[in-house]
Amino acid sequence: MKFKPVSDHFLLSLPLLFLLFHNRAEARLFSLSRPKPDAAASFARWLVSQSSWGVLNTLSSDLGGAPFGNVVSFSDGLPHEGHGIPYFYLTTLDPTASNALKDQRSSLTISEYPVGTCGKADPENPTCSKITLTGKLKVVAGNTGEAEFAKKALFTKHPEMKGWPKDHNFQFFKLEIENIFLINWFGGPKPLTVEQYLQAEM
Repeated sequence: MKFKPVSDHFLLSLPLLFLLFHNRAEARLFSLSRPKPDAAASFARWLVSQSSWGVLNTLSSDLGGAPFGNVVSFSDGLPHEGHGIPYFYLTTLDPTASNALKDQRSSLTISEYPVGTCGKADPENPTCSKITLTGKLKVVAGNTGEAEFAKKALFTKHPEMKGWPKDHNFQFFKLEIENIFLINWFGGPKPLTVEQYLQAEM
């Protein structure tokens, strides 16, 4: 059996391909740089910043005040520049926004599992972190600097939102955090105040 000689062009392209994939891998590892579990505030900020969706819970007026959980997209800022406060782009055609307009009490739960840094651990394993931010879900006032920030943060992380129907009454919301529940290791939730969380560096 005769083999055709390997093309010189292919051999010359190997170093380029190696650098391309190497750089992509380095960039991914850098973007997913996971803080140590003991650094609770930094860990919490990292988890929120690296995540793009979670379960947003409101109190349902249609269900007699029962909790209603809904999968939603969110952003706390531009990539690698998270500010810690989750922003949402919601329509009142959906129960979550309509519930919040009647009762602002809400919570957002996020799992580390979709980030891809849990290894083979089950999502319920304490080493695969989870965080619940509890507070009030409020509409962001229009024509303000905060509204522009929310728009840029959300549309950068979720470009599809730019094309969502304008007649569906979408509005920007934010979660004003009042309590933080973080599990990122064995031994129960980490003590963490909102002030520590917001002042932490990633």
